[in-house]
Amino acid sequence: MLDIPFLLIAVVVIALIFDFTNGAHDSANAIATIVSTKVLSPQVAVVMAASLNLGGAFLGTAVAHTIGSGIVSPEMVAGSQGLVLSALFGAIVWNLLTWYLGLPSSSSHALIGGLIGAAIAYGGFDAPNYPSIAEKILLPLVLSPLAGFLCGYLLMVSLSWMLIRAHPTKVNHAFKKLQIVSSAFMATSHGLNDAQKTMGIITLALFTFHQIPEMAVPLWVKLSCALAMGLGTATGGWKIVKTMGHKIFKLEPIHGFAAETAAALVITGASAFGAPISTTHTISTAVIGVGASKRLSAVRWGVAGNLVMAWVLTIPAAAVMGAICFEVLSLLGLS
Repeated sequence: MLDIPFLLIAVVVIALIFDFTNGAHDSANAIATIVSTKVLSPQVAVVMAASLNLGGAFLGTAVAHTIGSGIVSPEMVAGSQGLVLSALFGAIVWNLLTWYLGLPSSSSHALIGGLIGAAIAYGGFDAPNYPSIAEKILLPLVLSPLAGFLCGYLLMVSLSWMLIRAHPTKVNHAFKKLQIVSSAFMATSHGLNDAQKTMGIITLALFTFHQIPEMAVPLWVKLSCALAMGLGTATGGWKIVKTMGHKIFKLEPIHGFAAETAAALVITGASAFGAPISTTHTISTAVIGVGASKRLSAVRWGVAGNLVMAWVLTIPAAAVMGAICFEVLSLLGLS
């Protein structure tokens, strides 16, 4: 009979729930524009996004390795069985608090912050891998939204020049079809980056509980995380779809194509580099970039200010929450 600690089972279950909610929340990243421009019905769009999120999760493990071994040294925290659970609790607490206060927040950054805080609470300030955090976390955190904005802006400007003499009706009809391709690309890139974050967390937990000899992602972890995210995406997220599709900038099919393609290129590039980025921030800034290419007044710039607030607050605040959760678990004898 397998001797699997109850605490490890709890970590895996909570991590998969986190992955499920991530998929449910971030389904809007892939399908908001094709729903808002009426290219596909919400039901068809969700099925497509869920399937491609599932497929994207199997395309690499670079991000999983960054989460599992690039933020904290696995060897340094191998003796702490409550560390990963504290990181998850810290991220969940911060997500719930920001949800209650109506503040924008990245679940990905909250998870990273929770892990950093729990590691410091366990091993002191030497526990985090600061060079890797700077290179793989902080730098992409700043650059990915900027890249999303720039790519969205440049791609939309390029398309506008290429199609300056084209008839608007023909352009609209063509990009309705092309937007299905760009949305599929976005859904695949989302699965490639976001599902791997939970893979890394579960793999780190398995290592700290001495269930695996090295930081390699087991096949069952890949499968379970991919399924959790795919099922989460299938639940929808219609309020977020409405916000992404209408409140930032009124989208037409060509705008949706440009925003999705730009964001997917940035996310795929970050995934190849092993950088866990916020897909929500990236698609949001890509939409802003597309809107700004038309005219600056077309964009509701307050959204950009909210994103900046999220960049600044989320990781340190979630780190504090993760550290507090670790101390609580220590008092309960579960660290």
